[in-house]
Parts: sequence; structure tokens; C-alpha cells
Amino acid sequence: MDNWRKSSYSGEGDGNECVEIANTLTHIAVRDTKAPARATLTFPTGAFTTFVEALKQDYSTVTDFARFRG
Repeated sequence: MDNWRKSSYSGEGDGNECVEIANTLTHIAVRDTKAPARATLTFPTGAFTTFVEALKQDYSTVTDFARFRG
């Protein structure tokens, strides 16, 4: 996937306190902005919404989740 984009909640400076997503017609992938060469999480398109909703229960923003991952 070559169409990675950062969340609008990336934070100040170079925006390395966030995650990036890329999508195709059938899948959505998520990776850590600070370590883009590492493994990605890949979801079927419909499952991504479930993933994000689960995050909202424990973290106020995706940025909080990225900070939690360290």
C-alpha cells in the first residue's frame, strides 16, 4: 500500500505522535508513524470501523493510542 496518510490529530512538530492509514477497496492498514517499516495492522474494510469504535472506549483520540504504544 502506497497511499499512507496521517491523521489530522497528528500533533505538533513533525506529527510523529500518531498512526497512518492506507486503504484499498477491500482492506485498511494501520501503522505507527514513528516506525513505518515495522508491521502493520490490516483489517477488512468493515472491521476497521469496529476497531476504531473499540479504541474510542479506552482512548479519547487515535493520538492517545499512538502515545500508549510508545
